[in-house]
Formats: sequence, structure tokens, C-alpha cells
Amino acid sequence: MITKGRLEAFSDGVIAIIITIMVLELKVPHSENIEALVALFPVFISYVLSFVYVGIYWNNHHHMIHTIKSVNGAILWANLHLLFWLSLIPFVTAWMGENHFGKWPVILYGIILIMNAVAYFILAKTLVSHHGKDSLIAKALGQDWKGKLSLIIYATAIGASFIHSGIGMFLYFVVAVIWLIPDRRIEKLMIAESHKEDKHF
Repeated sequence: MITKGRLEAFSDGVIAIIITIMVLELKVPHSENIEALVALFPVFISYVLSFVYVGIYWNNHHHMIHTIKSVNGAILWANLHLLFWLSLIPFVTAWMGENHFGKWPVILYGIILIMNAVAYFILAKTLVSHHGKDSLIAKALGQDWKGKLSLIIYATAIGASFIHSGIGMFLYFVVAVIWLIPDRRIEKLMIAESHKEDKHF
């Protein structure tokens, strides 16, 4: 039987590989001139943005798994579905950086971000379905206004990228900043649950 610990360990391993693949796209210049580094700037910016996104998913995934007690087959598949879309981030990151934020690479990057958000939403709903509406995970997720707002901004960014890819990139950074703002709901609920258990002893 797969435990939540094994699911988390497997997910951590995949995410670590994703980050490793992305950093390998930062090719070492064959010149000692500073101009050679300047040429890598778009690739570096793409890497930083994607690193932040992958880090955000890892952080939220870690907190979410800590609120659950068990997993089932549906949860395993929902988790694999999320990892699939996360695994495509290195490809679109490299394409976007190598082509200096061209229209279609930026648009595809946004589509992959949307699919990651949808996959995360599906995983969250699957966890809530398994543990119940009164469970800790259900309380922690709440209305998920960040997730809903992110989808709207992603869609706007994709549409705006048809006009100018720079607008799309700016909006992708906006979403990243929104998620970087700490959300202490899960930690507070975990502490509250811990105190309740202590009172029972």
C-alpha cells in the first residue's frame, strides 16, 4: 500500500529532477567576455521565473500533503497528473529563453502554467473528496481565491501575448509574486489541530 510519505518522497524526487534539468539549460559561455553572459540573460530570466514556479508548487504540495492522513488510487493518479505538467516546464522554459520571449513560446508557457494550475486544483479536490468536507485539508484550502485569480491572470496573459509577449511575461511574474506572499492558513490549522490533540491527553 502506498503511504502519503512515499507519495511525497516520489514527488520531491521528480521536482528535484525538474529543477536539475532546467539549470542544465544554462550553458557555460565559450568566451570570457561579459558580453557572453549578457547573451544568456533571457535564458537566465526564464530559469528564475520557472524555478520560482516549481518552488511554489513544491512548497504548497508539501503543506497540502501534511494535512492528509492517507492516499488512494485516485489521489496517486491526480498527483501523477500534476507531475506530468510540471515536467513540461523545463521544455517551455528553454524554448522561451532561447527565443528571447517570442510570442509563441510565451503563449505555450502560459498554457503549461494553466494546465499545472488545473492539475493542482484536481489534486486538491481529490484529496478533499477522499477525506471529507470537514477535514483539515478542506478547511485549509478554503475558497482558494489565489488559484482562481491565477487562472484569470494566466488566461489574460496568453491573450495579451498575441499583442505583445512582454505583457504576458509581466503577468506571469505577477502571479509568481502573488504566490510568494506567505499564506499561513495550513500552518495555523495544523497548530490548532495539534493543540486539540494535546488537550485530549
